[in-house]
Amino acid sequence: MSFTPDRDAAWRLLTEYTAGDSLLKHALAVESALRGYARKFNEDQEGWGVVGLLHDFDYERWPSLDDHPFRGSEILRQQGYPEWVIRAILSHADYSGVPRESLLEKTLFACDEMAGFVTAASLIRPSRSVLDLEAGSVVKRMKDKAFARAVKREDLVAGAALLGLPLAEHIGNVIAFMRESADALGLRGTL
Repeated sequence: MSFTPDRDAAWRLLTEYTAGDSLLKHALAVESALRGYARKFNEDQEGWGVVGLLHDFDYERWPSLDDHPFRGSEILRQQGYPEWVIRAILSHADYSGVPRESLLEKTLFACDEMAGFVTAASLIRPSRSVLDLEAGSVVKRMKDKAFARAVKREDLVAGAALLGLPLAEHIGNVIAFMRESADALGLRGTL
């Protein structure tokens, strides 16, 4: 049985496997970024959003490189998710062996780490908000190796390059798309 990806079903699946607030907010942030880019590229916002929501849904339970995102892909396949959704999710992990070929696959990679980095950059602002965050501030934070040290700067740069965008433009896009969901992301802050 195959079906069109549906946000409500994806949210139920995500919350069945993920309890942690930060991972849920990360999923929402990547969903926001992918929906924004889908709009920009005239692609399927609902389908791209579902991919953003589900890209790490198995991570909390199976965080090892041997399991994530492979376990999640098996679950998605059993539930009848289309192969393009599964392939996109597999492609976001460098070690999966699935190359990024489609625009969706490239966009997921470009938005995954960037959404996390933008979140971190928002939370250290006096306002604790994405609403007054600017791309230049994020670029500056990227130069600080101690800030969000787990994020590979080369992945942030490579993601923008995959989309054929200057880094600052990609950062600005992700910020703008995340602003649309500031409340759900807990990034309205004091503004």
